[in-house]
Amino acid sequence: MTRAHRGLLVAVEGPAGCGKSTTVSRLQRYLDARGYAVHSAAQPSRGTLGEIARHNTDVYHGLSLACLVAADRYHHLDTDLRPERDAGRIVLCDRYVASSYVLQRMDGVPLDFIEALNSQADRPDLVVLLTAKPRVAAARVARRGAHDRFHKGIDTTITEVELYEETRKRLQARGWPVLEVDTTATPQSKVVEHLATVITRLAEESDVPPATA
Repeated sequence: MTRAHRGLLVAVEGPAGCGKSTTVSRLQRYLDARGYAVHSAAQPSRGTLGEIARHNTDVYHGLSLACLVAADRYHHLDTDLRPERDAGRIVLCDRYVASSYVLQRMDGVPLDFIEALNSQADRPDLVVLLTAKPRVAAARVARRGAHDRFHKGIDTTITEVELYEETRKRLQARGWPVLEVDTTATPQSKVVEHLATVITRLAEESDVPPATA
């Protein structure tokens, strides 16, 4: 039996090495097993624009990459994220606007340009910001291997952690709901359980139509 609940957009953000992708995957399974309707996604998306952005960070830099990522985000919202949320599903998105505030600034893009470029993106119902001590996050990235040119060791990890913290404050000042979770020493099972509690409370806090089998 599927539970009755409203649709949500939950963005899972944070520096490389904090477990975003694994957390989204495990959280989806956890919620699925408890009867919640869940849809997982990632940005850049798996669509044409997203695949270009994801696999060509050595080709596109600065303003061009920022524009490409934003174009993919708006198309992804139109074709996937909004329809799934509006259908009553809990949408878990691995990276969203906060990642642009961080990675594009690491790529030399001015903050006001990033803000303008992403100003029409939907505000999530919840931003989950996973974080960790820089040396721990950098060691995790080193073990798994860097996915792109943005991660080159402890120095870039320190910069990324600092920019995410600055972005957290910026988003909260604008009314975005941000939940920060330190994954340095917390077992992932505990992280998932905690997030599931917060997310399900959000999903069930308003009147919704009866669930269907």
